[in-house]
Amino acid sequence: MQTRNEFTSIVERPSTRRRYTLLMRKVEHIERQIGELSREEFAELREWVLARDWAAWDTQIEADARSGKLDKLLEEARADLKEGRTREL
Repeated sequence: MQTRNEFTSIVERPSTRRRYTLLMRKVEHIERQIGELSREEFAELREWVLARDWAAWDTQIEADARSGKLDKLLEEARADLKEGRTREL
């Protein structure tokens, strides 16, 4: 017999398949709406999506830098610079 907590967890968390289906319906709906945009509206949406994507990228890079994930790359770049293995861009 399931405990109340186990039952509650099952009821409150829909299956992965169901979540995927609901997400796909939402994405398909958004895709149809995007298809109906004018060129100007699409350009505005594209700029918004790109800005949001770049902001997420910046956040991830900052988190990686703070956590030390980029330290090895920084060390390699400094060594290349010191050894003259770089060039002006």
